[in-house]
Amino acid sequence: MNEDTVKGNWKQFTGKIKEQWGKVTDDDLDVIAGKRDQFLGKLQERQGLAKDAAEKELKSWQDRHPDFRFDQ
Repeated sequence: MNEDTVKGNWKQFTGKIKEQWGKVTDDDLDVIAGKRDQFLGKLQERQGLAKDAAEKELKSWQDRHPDFRFDQ
């Protein structure tokens, strides 16, 4: 997936991400910019989750949104 596609995909899904995890801010999402590891770190920080719990929540969310892909 090229960088432009990831950026477009990210912008499209930020609203859905904020619906799921309301404590993640717009500034957080701007910094994360579609990078999975950075998102997991912010998810742990903002939601107060352990790494395993954050991974589980993110996987569940991604299963419900199969069109979304993180930039690796």
